[in-house]
Amino acid sequence: MKIAIDAMGGDNAPKEIVLGAIKAIEQYKDIQITLVGDEKQINAHLTTNERIDVLHTEEMILPTDEPVRAVRRKKSASMVLAAQAVVDGKADACISAGNTGALMAAGLFVVGRIDGIERPALAPTLPTIDGEGFLLLDVGANVDAKPEHLLQYAIMGSIYAEKVRGVSKPRVGLLNIGTEEKKGNELAKNAFELLQKANINFVGNVEARDLLSGVADVVVTDGFTGNMVLKTIEGTALSVFKMLKTSLYSSFKSKMAAAVLKPDLVQLKAKMDYSEYGGAGLFGLKAPVIKAHGSSDANALFSAVKQTRNMIENHVSQTIKEAVEIESSK
Repeated sequence: MKIAIDAMGGDNAPKEIVLGAIKAIEQYKDIQITLVGDEKQINAHLTTNERIDVLHTEEMILPTDEPVRAVRRKKSASMVLAAQAVVDGKADACISAGNTGALMAAGLFVVGRIDGIERPALAPTLPTIDGEGFLLLDVGANVDAKPEHLLQYAIMGSIYAEKVRGVSKPRVGLLNIGTEEKKGNELAKNAFELLQKANINFVGNVEARDLLSGVADVVVTDGFTGNMVLKTIEGTALSVFKMLKTSLYSSFKSKMAAAVLKPDLVQLKAKMDYSEYGGAGLFGLKAPVIKAHGSSDANALFSAVKQTRNMIENHVSQTIKEAVEIESSK
C-alpha cells in the first residue's frame, strides 16, 4: 500500500511528520511512504530509507494562502503533489496536516469526487467517555447542505465506521435540538425522513450534549453546525484541563493530591486525545484523503497513517461508490 504524505504541512513539519512516517514504517511492513517536500529539511530527520522515498519540492501552501487559488497556482506545492501522486497511480492515498481548505480543494480538483456524491464531507473521529469515539460529519467541507447530502454523509460514515473502526451495525444519529421526530428546522425534518428509509442503522435525532456519552457511532449534520460543534468540544476540553491544572497546583495540599492522581489524569487525557483516532477523512473522493491535525506530532501522524492504511485495505472509497450507486438506483 502506497501513501503520499505532505511533509511540509502542519505546525511541526517536517520533523514530526518524518518521525511519524518512520514509526509507521516500523509498525507496518506492507506500506510504502513517499514524503513530499524539501529534501534537505526532510533528510535532516530521516534515519532510514527502508520503504520511504522523498519527492523533492521547495514550494508549499501556507496557512494564510487562499485555498482554491493556492491549489490552482501552486502546482508544485507539496500538498498538491501528494494529491497528484494519487491521480498518477503512484500512491493509493494522501495525508496532510496543512491548510484544511487547500487540502479540501486539492481533494476535489485533483483527486476528484466519486460519481453520485454531490458534496464530500470532512469527518473526524472524536473521543467519547467510553473511549470508543464517534464519527462527526460534516465539520466544514460544505457550509450548507440539503437533506440528500446528509443522507450521503450517513451512508459514507456508516461504511467507514464498519470497515475501518470495526463497529458492527454502526448507530447513525442526526444532530438536532431535540430527540423528538418532528424537532428542528426544515433541513433536519426532511433529512430525518430520508434517513429513516435508508439501509442504515438510524437511531433518530441526537442532541449535542449527549455526543461524548456515545449516543451514536456516526453523527451527521451540515458543515456550519458541525464545525461549531467540533470547535466547541475541542475548546471545552482544553479549558477543562487548564482549569483542572490550575486548581491542582493552587496549594501544597492540592499538589500532593495531584501527585497521587497523576497516573489517572494522564490516562484520562490520553482517552480524550484526538491524535489516537487519526485525522479527519475527506469522504466522497475517489481515493482516501486524510487531514491530520495542524498541531500533529509524530504519534498523531502515525495514527493518521494507520487510519489511511485501514481505509486502503478495506476499499472504503470503492465501497462508498457502490453504496451510493445502489441508493441512487432506488
